[in-house]
Amino acid sequence: MDQLAALLDGPRARGAFLLRSLLDPPWSMRIQDEAPLTLIALVKGEAWVVPTSGEPVVLRPGDVAIVRGPDPYLVADHPDTPPQIVIRPGQSCTTIDGDSLYQAMDLGVRTWGNSQQGKVGMITGTYQFEGEVSRRLLDALPPLLVLPGDPIIALLGAEIVKDEPGQEAVLDRLLDLLLISTLRSWFAQHEAPAWYRAQSDPVVGRAMRMMHNNPAHPWTVAALAAEVGVSRASLARRFTDLVGEPPMSFLTDWRLALAADLLREPGATIGSVARQVGYGSPFALSTAFKRVRGISPQEHRVG
Repeated sequence: MDQLAALLDGPRARGAFLLRSLLDPPWSMRIQDEAPLTLIALVKGEAWVVPTSGEPVVLRPGDVAIVRGPDPYLVADHPDTPPQIVIRPGQSCTTIDGDSLYQAMDLGVRTWGNSQQGKVGMITGTYQFEGEVSRRLLDALPPLLVLPGDPIIALLGAEIVKDEPGQEAVLDRLLDLLLISTLRSWFAQHEAPAWYRAQSDPVVGRAMRMMHNNPAHPWTVAALAAEVGVSRASLARRFTDLVGEPPMSFLTDWRLALAADLLREPGATIGSVARQVGYGSPFALSTAFKRVRGISPQEHRVG
């Protein structure tokens, strides 16, 4: 499980809320749902995303926008259209005055808006990522990014209106696939963080994957070097050059990020979490956790 996979499958990752919107101008929505990550795919028409800070960005058919929360933003037919609708936490939809619009704008299976034949059609997925594992990737993203079309949009658009057995699972996977595809494209075209770029290196990337996939293993630089077929000194030097930190520092950060998320899972104990992330005892985990994060695991869990 690497950082990109952990965004969707790691501890504290949560599934997405998915909706198709059909709208006729004029329309404007103030999004203040505080979702950590939102994906907007425009199917037809034109829409604008207006961030709290920064310039408005226009979306055209096939475009995908990813908005990093929790700051509010507008999605509208034009940047100057005043908001008529507010999307609040929990995806509740109201007027500016707080009156519910849930029934008034319900257009059928996973579809919402002000017109069945709306000139604008878009698909929105909101992700409720929580925790340390997700944060490392989210912090590497700008508040708003837009990329041109992806063929997955057409497939997602065709599937979202179906109401068949297993449909939720189909939609979840298509949305996740669109998100991962968009993030990969973004990082390929822009300055990606060092740890992301290093994953493509045949030596360092393999070592990173071993630590990601099995944090409980008693890894040493020598053991990693033997697995990837290079000398200890060569791995240590190459890893530090590409990632920006030594292998064992990277491993400690990864273990403690996992521990921070696992500690907030129902039924978790410090002892069980310590075993899962490679510490021999609750005391060893507590010592490392407090040294790096400044608080104990117990304080983190109730914080």
